Amino acid sequence: MKIMKTILPEEFLGKLKKQKYQVVGRHSGVKACRWTRKALTGGGFCYKQKFYGIQSHRCLQMTPTIGFCTNHCLHCWRVEPEDINIQWDEQLIENLEDPDPPSEIVEGCLKAQKRILSGYKPTGHKKVTWEKWKEAMEPTQVAISLSGEPTLYPFISELIDTLNARNMTTFLVSNGTRPKVIENLSKPTMFYISVYGPDKPTYLRVARPIEPNNWEKLNESLELMNNFNSNTVLRLTLINGLNLLHPEGYAKLIEKANPTFVEAKAYMYVGYSRSRLNFEHMPEFSQIQDFAGQLSTLTGYKILDESAPSRVVLLSKLDKKINISKNSVKQY
Repeated sequence: MKIMKTILPEEFLGKLKKQKYQVVGRHSGVKACRWTRKALTGGGFCYKQKFYGIQSHRCLQMTPTIGFCTNHCLHCWRVEPEDINIQWDEQLIENLEDPDPPSEIVEGCLKAQKRILSGYKPTGHKKVTWEKWKEAMEPTQVAISLSGEPTLYPFISELIDTLNARNMTTFLVSNGTRPKVIENLSKPTMFYISVYGPDKPTYLRVARPIEPNNWEKLNESLELMNNFNSNTVLRLTLINGLNLLHPEGYAKLIEKANPTFVEAKAYMYVGYSRSRLNFEHMPEFSQIQDFAGQLSTLTGYKILDESAPSRVVLLSKLDKKINISKNSVKQY
């Protein structure tokens, strides 16, 4: 892979490196999820393994749009421009004449993941088995969700195709503000849209959109999700005192999107979100359970599972969970 100068500010890059991000090329990045590390050392696994059957120790968490987004969400644990008092064009990548090619991003991210996990080699880490470490060095699952809005990357469909060609499952997480991209998107194994409020005023307060019509674009994307030929997830990130309210509003959005699954998940008081919110904004798991119960009553979605460590409840129209495999599709 050729070495290229990043298009991000040096101050921002410095913060990323302190947080143990691996910057790939000019606008991509990798960071080992704590659940990947825990799974390697026998300390548990991500709720997505429990819900969908992925292997946490073989999951690559990456982004093709590190530092480029369409919202400044209050609850985002990533560093945002205002957090470090600098500004940059957060839509620059969308109009870049020569963005990094998908093949180079994939190769660079795989190499970065190997660099990160080399520190967990069993010769120096007694809690890690050789079998698990060797498996981790060959990821089978990619979460395109680390930082920024991935649909800003002009070749997002080609990136998904490149990963699919390697027989890797893909979870794409979007904020839904690029419906035209979503309309023509290559199908990932699992397509997420994150929802930050049951109505426009709440959404504006929590998402702090850079573009004034992001709520309308989100709703357009939710309508597109209804016809998406892939497993789909509506993720509700719920915050005490801000958007953990009006379940009937969320129910209308769920009805519009008709997702395979709904994840009702508590905001977690971590990272840079701690400079924008307080500890009291993080809901107790019991609150999420209660709210999920209300959503179930309103929508007819069944509660299939839950994860107390991640404070998340899984709802679905399906009668049972699925085990993700290549080319899995919506099953109802």
